[in-house]
Amino acid sequence: MSQVSSSHNAPVLGALFMLGAGITFAITNILTPIITWQMGVPSTAVVFWQYVIATVIALPLIFRIGLGALKTRHPGWHEARAFLSALGVQFFAFGFASGVPVWQMVALSMTGPFFIITGATLFLGEKLTMRRLGATSVGFLGALMVTQIGSEQFTLASLLPILAAACWGTVSVITKYLSRDETPESLTLYMLVLITPNHFLIGLLLGIAVAVLPAGMLPASLATGFDFVLPGGDALWLIVLLGAVTAGAQYFFSLAYRVADATYLQPFDDLKLPLNTLLGWIVLSQVPALWFWPGALLILGASTFILWSETEKRQTLSVA
Repeated sequence: MSQVSSSHNAPVLGALFMLGAGITFAITNILTPIITWQMGVPSTAVVFWQYVIATVIALPLIFRIGLGALKTRHPGWHEARAFLSALGVQFFAFGFASGVPVWQMVALSMTGPFFIITGATLFLGEKLTMRRLGATSVGFLGALMVTQIGSEQFTLASLLPILAAACWGTVSVITKYLSRDETPESLTLYMLVLITPNHFLIGLLLGIAVAVLPAGMLPASLATGFDFVLPGGDALWLIVLLGAVTAGAQYFFSLAYRVADATYLQPFDDLKLPLNTLLGWIVLSQVPALWFWPGALLILGASTFILWSETEKRQTLSVA
């Protein structure tokens, strides 16, 4: 969901809502590997039904915004934004299905701000300062440490959350571009309405790839294509729970950004890293590797520095 600063300012309430979003986000990151990695349900199917259920539950939010907010001069950019967001979710879920641990997935997904800086510099004409360049370099150094590249523990699947972060970072750049003449309600509504059809589209494209590409070119967990049929048994109920929790996260994010400013909320959003690491440790017995700790600190530190630097710049411009 788009992160748009609010005209209201209820910091304590906003922090609580963001904490609720972090907890629900952590629950989804525990349920997804259980359903995909442990139960063997294809990640593409899990994500599709997850967002079908979440969209149905989010219908009151959609109607509260009002379908009139769909009026736009940029339908193509809205579709690109929704497709990349869905693709990022697919990369993220496939990472879990490939056995990448929760602590690694979440830490590497937090490289998003560095892709946002790159995209804003290349496509929006924003200036690349030494602060931005330095913070981005430090953040990616931390990411390399978390992936354990160069060690026996490194796998190509470890790059999947970085691909997800690149998709989501690009989404943020497009959102920044659209926000020049699109309302926050329009940005939010288009994402809610288009995200599920784009998961369906990705599934169809995967099916075409399976039919066209030679055997062995796709990973085994994707080589079966995309089955649109809901699984049964315990997997079904866990997917229903996953969809409900995903909808809960959408509501929490919406409420948080309605009552407090995005810059104030960012540190509370960063709490998702310790929350996910702790929950993955307790529920899935996934103990973080030694290099995770300094790498995660570098990612968090660089992200926090970017937030501070950008906030300071905006305050200076407003005073001037």
